[in-house]
Amino acid sequence: MSIYVKNNNSFEQAEAVTRECPHCGANAQLVPLATPPYAALMQTRPRYAGICFRCAACNEPRFARLAIRSFGPDQIVLSTNIVEIERPKERFQFGYLPAPIERLFREALDCYTADLYTAFAVMCRRVVQMALAEIQTHTRPHLYDLFKDALALSEMDVETTGVLETVLFATDRPEPDIGPEEAAALIEIIKDVFYQRYVRTAKLKAAIRMRRFFAGEITQKITPIGLSQRRTESA
Repeated sequence: MSIYVKNNNSFEQAEAVTRECPHCGANAQLVPLATPPYAALMQTRPRYAGICFRCAACNEPRFARLAIRSFGPDQIVLSTNIVEIERPKERFQFGYLPAPIERLFREALDCYTADLYTAFAVMCRRVVQMALAEIQTHTRPHLYDLFKDALALSEMDVETTGVLETVLFATDRPEPDIGPEEAAALIEIIKDVFYQRYVRTAKLKAAIRMRRFFAGEITQKITPIGLSQRRTESA
């Protein structure tokens, strides 16, 4: 299905488009707000057209670029592949991370969102090295083990595995240049490693403390069988 700019400047979508909003986080419809005029496109014949949409959930503007497929006397056909200029940020439960690691990890994920893949690789190595320095020496192999477990679970191919291992742990070598495919694998692997190392660990400890607290409360309130009768007889 395509998107059309008619010669009377009307705008036509075959079906509604929904995307995650970078402002409110809702998966809401993109409502056309400002579309390019037909005459201007016919005169300049650009490869792409810019459109301003409105988020149906929060009404914030959403700017996008669409490739132009064809020019005609009645309409201009646009691609349905809407490339958003401002994309949603990567989500993570940052509150469980130590403050210095949180700052670097946020920057790393922001680099990925901006398609800065080499910068993303550099920041990932920095945040992993900071995490290794932050934890005790005897737990350092554990972080690498989490990395290997994530690779095994994802059934990562050998070539990508070598690239990711070099990026994160081979500090004696420069970071390799990575493309979109390697970056897509790297972001999921590093998010899983940091979730297992910090988020899951903190949640598990908190759950155990809570269970033990309530177990102690229940134990204190239980009266052994026959104890109340012995207290009555002694009185």
